[in-house]
Amino acid sequence: MIQFRYMFLVALLIEFGAGLAIIEAQTLNHDVTSPSALEIKIGLLIPEPENLAAKHGAELAILEANRKGGCSGQPFQLVVRSTDGPWGTGSKESVSLVFDDEVVAIMGSLDGRNAHLVEQVAAKTRIVCLSAWTTEMTLSQAFVPWHYRCVPNDDQQSTSLIEEIYTNRKITNVAIIGTEDYDSRNAVNSFIKTAALMKIATPNQYLYQSSAEDFQVALKEIDKNDIKAVVLFVNPALASDIIPMLQKINKSLDIFGSLLVTDDQKGFDPDWDVLEGITLVSSGYWFTKEGIAFQKAFQEAYDYQPGAVAAYAYDGINLIIEAIKKSGPDRDKIIDNFTEINYKTGVTGEIRFDLHGNRMGIPDLMTIKNGLPVVIKKDQ
Repeated sequence: MIQFRYMFLVALLIEFGAGLAIIEAQTLNHDVTSPSALEIKIGLLIPEPENLAAKHGAELAILEANRKGGCSGQPFQLVVRSTDGPWGTGSKESVSLVFDDEVVAIMGSLDGRNAHLVEQVAAKTRIVCLSAWTTEMTLSQAFVPWHYRCVPNDDQQSTSLIEEIYTNRKITNVAIIGTEDYDSRNAVNSFIKTAALMKIATPNQYLYQSSAEDFQVALKEIDKNDIKAVVLFVNPALASDIIPMLQKINKSLDIFGSLLVTDDQKGFDPDWDVLEGITLVSSGYWFTKEGIAFQKAFQEAYDYQPGAVAAYAYDGINLIIEAIKKSGPDRDKIIDNFTEINYKTGVTGEIRFDLHGNRMGIPDLMTIKNGLPVVIKKDQ
C-alpha cells in the first residue's frame, strides 16, 4: 500500500510538472496584450457550480460597470469556471481561462488548496490573480508579485480577535475550536502564533470531528476547565451545531468567530438567528454607505441578502475593473495599476495592498443583536 501511494504521488507530480511546462510553452507563444474580442473578459473561479454567492456578487459588479459604459465603451464579460473535481482541477481551469477564454485577470473565491494551484498558474502566465476569500498565510509567502487578496488574512483576523478578547474584555481563559479542514487548521495555527507574538498564553485547542456526539468530549473539557471565551474557526453548518451546545453548558460564555463562520458560498440569507450575541470578524459592508447600497441592489437582483462571500467578490471585481479602466486590458499595465491602487469606495471598506499583496489594515468586529449586525467600536 505504501509503495502504491508513493507511485501515485510521483505520477501526480510528474503530471503537474508537465502541465506547468505546457503553460510555459503556451505563454511564450501567446500575445498577452491584445484583446481577442469585443468584450474584456475577467475570470472567476468558484468551488462548485452551485456556489452562487461569489458568482452573484461578481455579476452585479460587471452589470453595474457595463451600465456605466464599460471601459471606454468596451463591455466587460465575466467567465465563470468551477474547481469541482479531482485535485488539480484548479490548475486546469485556470489555464483554460488564460488561453481558451483569454481573460485579462482572474479572481478566485476558493479554499486555500485550490487558491495555491491558481496562484501557480498566475505565476507562470503573468496575470493578475486576486483572491476574494482565501485567508491562509502561505498564499502570500509564495511572493508572486501579481497575486493579491481583498479579504483580511488569518493573521489580521487573529490580531483583531485577540485584541478584543484579551485586551478589551480582559478574558484570559480561552479555547479555540477548529477542524482538520485545511483552511480551519491554518486559521487555528495563525491564532496560536499571533497570540505567542503578542505574548498571550496559548489557548486550549479542540478539534471538531464528524458529528455532534464527537463534540461532547470537548464540551466536557470546556465546562471542566471553566473556559470563559471560545473562538470558532468552523464553517456555518458546524457553527450551527456547536453554538447551541456551548450556550447550553454556559449561557454567559463569550463566543467569537472568524470569517469562516460566515462562509455563505451557497448563496442564501445569513442565518443571524443562530449567531445572535456572537462576536464575529466583520466584512464591513453592513456599516458603510456603499455597503448599504450594495445590499439593496443585490437583494433586488437575486432575492436574498448578500453575505461576506458575495461582498468580497463584488469588491474584487470592482478592483479589477478599476485597474483595467486606468490603461485598458493590457495585463502588464493591470499589474502595475494593482500595485498602486487605493480603492476608497469598496463596500467592505477602503482597499490597499502591502508589498506581499495582502489587504492592509486590521478588520473590525461586529456582534449580532436582535437579528442585525452591530459594529463593535475599536475604542470600546
